[in-house]
Amino acid sequence: MNLPTKITISRIIIIILMIIALFVMSLIDFKSISLGNSGIDLTFFIVCIIFCLASFTDWLDGYLARKNNQVTSLGKFLDPVADKLLINSLVIFLIAPSIFAPYNSNANQISFNMWCAIILVARDIVVDALRFIAAQKNIVIAANIFGKAKTVLEMVAIIFVLLNGWPFNYFDNSWPIGLHITDFIVYIATFVSFISGIIYVWQNRKIFKESNNKNE
Repeated sequence: MNLPTKITISRIIIIILMIIALFVMSLIDFKSISLGNSGIDLTFFIVCIIFCLASFTDWLDGYLARKNNQVTSLGKFLDPVADKLLINSLVIFLIAPSIFAPYNSNANQISFNMWCAIILVARDIVVDALRFIAAQKNIVIAANIFGKAKTVLEMVAIIFVLLNGWPFNYFDNSWPIGLHITDFIVYIATFVSFISGIIYVWQNRKIFKESNNKNE
């Protein structure tokens, strides 16, 4: 097992441990701690740091694999699994942060829009299913610029939600429509993710046509 694959596996382990820790903490009744007047919950801040480190390893393992010519089938399989586990677990967790984690009593904790979360998770399921069908036919569906952009935007959106909109939260009260700037970032990430999913399906529609021909 090479170094890039070990980094990927370590990312998966970190994510699983983080999810377990958040679940355990949700069962413990203790007062939430806010970082000054920032509106940032201490627990969410710690999660944000872990998330940023995990996101960095996502870039690092890919960089090392390409640089040292250590791209393996196991790495190709584990890397997207780690990405989906990292992003989707945090997205689901942030739908109702007041239930599953210590709640910041000094400021309303921003949550991840439920419908956006459904679109993000559903998109990943569809694309993963498409890749699975393609793999059975020895067809490799490579990540395109839209897929990479959606991953970056999702990570940015999650970071700002974890930070409760900081530093944009200082300007949110001036908005007349009652939305947070972070909400718009979430919407943009969702839109790009949805579009990238459509592009993946459209560019690889021949996979389904080949299946239909075989059935006929």
